[in-house]
Amino acid sequence: MQASAQSSVHVAPPRHYSPFAPLTVATLVDIARNRSGFEPIQPGQGQRIDESAAWVASTMAGLESGEGPARAYYGINTGFGDNAGRAAFSQHEDAARLSRNLLLSHSTGVGDALPYDVVRAALAIRIASLARGYSGVRPVVINTLIGMLNAGVFPVVPAQGSLGASGDLAPLAHLVLPLSAPLPGEDPATPGATGWCFVNGKRVTGAEAMRAAGLEPVVLGAKEGVALINGTAISAAIGALALFDARLVVEASQAGLALCVDAMRGFRDAFLPHHNRLRSAYQAQAAARVLGYLEGSTLARGAIDADLDPAEGPPQDPYSIRCAPAVVGAAMRALEHIEAVLGDELLAVTDNPLIFPDDDPDSPDYLPRQTKMISGSNFHGEPVAFACDYLSTVMVDLAGIAERRVFMLNDARLSRGLPPFLVAEDAAHAGLNNGLMMAQYTAAALVSEGKALAHPASVDSIPSSANREDHVSMSTIAARKAADIVKNARRVVATELLCGAQALSLRLEMTPGAQPGHGSARALAAIRALEIAPGRTLDVIRADTPLGPYLEALERAIVTGQVVNEVMG
Repeated sequence: MQASAQSSVHVAPPRHYSPFAPLTVATLVDIARNRSGFEPIQPGQGQRIDESAAWVASTMAGLESGEGPARAYYGINTGFGDNAGRAAFSQHEDAARLSRNLLLSHSTGVGDALPYDVVRAALAIRIASLARGYSGVRPVVINTLIGMLNAGVFPVVPAQGSLGASGDLAPLAHLVLPLSAPLPGEDPATPGATGWCFVNGKRVTGAEAMRAAGLEPVVLGAKEGVALINGTAISAAIGALALFDARLVVEASQAGLALCVDAMRGFRDAFLPHHNRLRSAYQAQAAARVLGYLEGSTLARGAIDADLDPAEGPPQDPYSIRCAPAVVGAAMRALEHIEAVLGDELLAVTDNPLIFPDDDPDSPDYLPRQTKMISGSNFHGEPVAFACDYLSTVMVDLAGIAERRVFMLNDARLSRGLPPFLVAEDAAHAGLNNGLMMAQYTAAALVSEGKALAHPASVDSIPSSANREDHVSMSTIAARKAADIVKNARRVVATELLCGAQALSLRLEMTPGAQPGHGSARALAAIRALEIAPGRTLDVIRADTPLGPYLEALERAIVTGQVVNEVMG
């Protein structure tokens, strides 16, 4: 992944959401890619935030004065991991140093910087989690994060280094380090002491970026360091954006499938509702979408009341066409499950420990609280890891079935009369043009790469922190792999759209008076209208030409939803 911003989907003017409102995948995408943000927390808002922060402050005051019980509060006056049992301290200065040291020591990520939309999404998830009021941080900390998000501060967050428990420690430390003000006695020349940010494409210190945005760093207090970096915001951000993109790929693949059915003079039978409804609503929905796209076609054959020429054989297409409703329906159901899991994560409080008032309404009546703080497992990324590994499996298979249709369209022995490699040549020049041959190679390479990436990250665990953290999720690895696989699948589907449009155009030339389905016709028109360069549209390919610009234009059209919106009318 690169540091440059991905293409944004501008569906509406940027808006500002309440940090207390439920965060959804759709809202997250709007914040990440449409420059929307959050309203700052005003005095009097967020009673639970104030109560948990006040408890931390009073606890530290009691420890410092000696009036409170002499005990260790994890994350407030102790170290972390295996350091938790080594010593306890009682001074505010030590608590501030502990929070600051945590961010400094954990800023150990490596690799390419995460893209802008992922960074914005992670900031949004962290803000929403802290605003729930169980983390013991002051409103000024949350508001500074909101200021960073709204002003477009872009921390450099290396993609590698998280185990997914205790959350995404290393990348989150890089994300929030610009917020943290250095403490007295620190060497101002220490490289990376305020983190790094991108400003106008240039890498600058976090302090410079905060000044440019008109924001003041915060001297962190007790508990605030661990609250900022303990959680699943990075893996959840990558996973949620990948899920959104995956849905666009699934929808575009159905348009590509319709083009293929018309171009291949395939059979409608596999898309009829009579048998698809006997399995699942998802399969029936997937079939109905393609059948609707084929409405009005004189190329597609078969119908419930049609008599077929016996010479044509049974109305059965290869599995990559005939079984598409089952595959796409299963993908739709899987994506719904994945969204439910990631939706829970966007609503969750994932740091540790968490702070509960005595009168907390969420505590059951049968479990009265004597203590204010609970250490648990909310930081563990396994729910995200499982969901992202599932997403990888789904999208690799979707890419695989699309690639098989690309192959079929290019093979003259399978394509029912279309020219080899989808380029028409006269007999005197046969073989001079390679046509779309290499498009299938690229699609095959992308599918094979996806298969290699799809090994589930969540099955692995390497103990850390002197074996205190002895089972970790690898959720960020799972999320990054899923995002790469979704990107590969999108490019395979872009290849299918290219080959499907080329094949359908040639079929129509070969069959005077024939009509494609209404949806296929809209897809074809939308594809032909795409620009591959200023003033150059994506026309029928008559001779060998670089296909890269064609595939890039089609991928952009999938990212923006342009093809799907046109096809669906």
